[in-house]
Amino acid sequence: MCGIAGFVEWRAPRPRAEAAAIVGAMATAIAHRGPDGAGVWVSPDGAVALAHRRLAIVDLSPTGAQPMVSPSGRYVVTFNGEIYNHGELRRDLAATRLRGTSDTEVMLACFDRDGVAATLPRLIGMLALAVYDTRTRELTLARDRFGEKPLYWGQQGDSVVFGSELKAVCVHPAFTPTVDRGALVQYLRHGWVPAPRSIYVGIGKLPAGTSVTIDLANGRVGEPVAYYDLRAVAMRGLANPLRVDAGEAADRVEAALTTAVRRQMVADVPLGAFLSGGIDSSTVVALMQACATRPVHTYCIGFAERGYDESAFAADVARHLGTAHTELTATPEACLPIVPDLARIYDEPFADSSQLPTTLLARLTRAHVTVALSGDAGDELFGGYTRYALLRRVARLYAVPGRRAAAGFAGGALDRLVGATAPRSRGRQAIDFLRRRVAFAGERDLDAFYQAYLSTWIDPAAVVRGGREPTGLLPLSRDFLAGSPTERAMLADALLYLPDDVLVKVDRATMSTALESRVPFLDPGVVELAWSLPLAHKVEGDRGKRVVRDVLARHVPRRLFERPKRGFGVPLGAWLRGPLRDWAEALLAERRLRADGYLDPAPIRARWDEHLAGRRDWQSSLWVVLMWQAWREATARV
Repeated sequence: MCGIAGFVEWRAPRPRAEAAAIVGAMATAIAHRGPDGAGVWVSPDGAVALAHRRLAIVDLSPTGAQPMVSPSGRYVVTFNGEIYNHGELRRDLAATRLRGTSDTEVMLACFDRDGVAATLPRLIGMLALAVYDTRTRELTLARDRFGEKPLYWGQQGDSVVFGSELKAVCVHPAFTPTVDRGALVQYLRHGWVPAPRSIYVGIGKLPAGTSVTIDLANGRVGEPVAYYDLRAVAMRGLANPLRVDAGEAADRVEAALTTAVRRQMVADVPLGAFLSGGIDSSTVVALMQACATRPVHTYCIGFAERGYDESAFAADVARHLGTAHTELTATPEACLPIVPDLARIYDEPFADSSQLPTTLLARLTRAHVTVALSGDAGDELFGGYTRYALLRRVARLYAVPGRRAAAGFAGGALDRLVGATAPRSRGRQAIDFLRRRVAFAGERDLDAFYQAYLSTWIDPAAVVRGGREPTGLLPLSRDFLAGSPTERAMLADALLYLPDDVLVKVDRATMSTALESRVPFLDPGVVELAWSLPLAHKVEGDRGKRVVRDVLARHVPRRLFERPKRGFGVPLGAWLRGPLRDWAEALLAERRLRADGYLDPAPIRARWDEHLAGRRDWQSSLWVVLMWQAWREATARV
């Protein structure tokens, strides 16, 4: 786990010393990702510059340092991530003499023998890399199957630049900081900028499961090419479902997850796990403990506000499994000092409010270990989000004639009723809840409903001055899984929400404190098995993750985990009215919004006033604006 950066300038290469200084500065901008070492490599002609910041996890000796040259001398790589099957690949390379024990050296030896394109599909792990072929003068950028590791890239003038974070890219002298207003519209809707865009014009995110090649010999920059297609994996699984009963399904899931967990527990540094007390993290920890010979170190964040606190559940699971458990209560005093750092940590506008406790959890964990396993991706693979149950009910409603007219009538009645209800009362909260859902009932179709349900601003283009929302964001054609709205939503989330929200949140929070996070649920064997299981093994009534619950029940009594699902959130609405009010008011000042020229102050100020008065809870839509404003202040580039 590390940070990478670099550039290509084949038309007018710089002197090597100058190129080395620039790429070194790019890597220094992301030094937090790799505090254990730094390295630079520049091609003899100065056209290619690669840099690396090292977080030493496997092979702590100098033989694991990067950028690294392949055994034959043909390939040079800067690599961020872990190859979990490097042991098996190493055994397959018995005839090749290797100097050390790192996964990077194994990967390079595979490049030597088989080429880059043939090797990428064989790598099981998380990765973002740049590898230069000195023979063909081609630089290839690649990203792992599911988007665990970030990789920004793009052409700026005569340069192609890349880096693990925008901080690195912005250091290059050719970088031009121009905000992409279409990306800003998408950000206001989602709270994150979806790939392949970034917030800047000309810089994008390499899509998960793809590679792109820059051909210096012919002066061509290619288009991203997929070496792994999650849509195709899903279609194969759905077309050839496993015919197994509940017990057999649990056997297969437990075996696949155990293989993934065992692979991901390999490290030459202290290792632990996040334990929220929920189904997914508890399952990962249970399997870790079953594989371990000593107590696994587990870490949890609790909250003083009872409605948000699951730490007691995590503690119960930890006691039953016998882990060495550490927890911290996320009081406002603990969380609020992090708020001014968020724009710097996340580097690009990002507004999932669980970034606060995730960052606090990462700091707690890093004080004890260097690697932590998580339960992320279980919801997308096994139907765990509560919104999937809502989607199934809405799908039935959408078949009713006249439902859009009825939704309009009901929405008007609720608007009139809200004026007669006391602010911040339970009645007002209930009406707000109903009004939001009635509005969703009036959407055009299920895709529009699902997008609206997940949106922080329903019409973000009306808030961005000169903004227009790009079309074609939904990664699935209208006929894809049209008869199964739950599986359609699960796949859409795995293609969008998981890589661009969940994995970004965890990567930036953990890497800001040089902690490596690993995701056993994203082992390809687990993913492909999940899509081959019939939906009935994943969803039962309104409850998801049926088969994962069955696996966990083999290790932990059901009474310790069978309860309604909660998100990993903070009491943000109350904090915005209380300890965060002055900070928010300064960022949302009408004069400041108007002078900036990007956002229309009127709808924002209206929501802020309603939120402060307790008439509506606008915490999500206000947070997305606040994180944009904080990012603008922190970067001061545009």
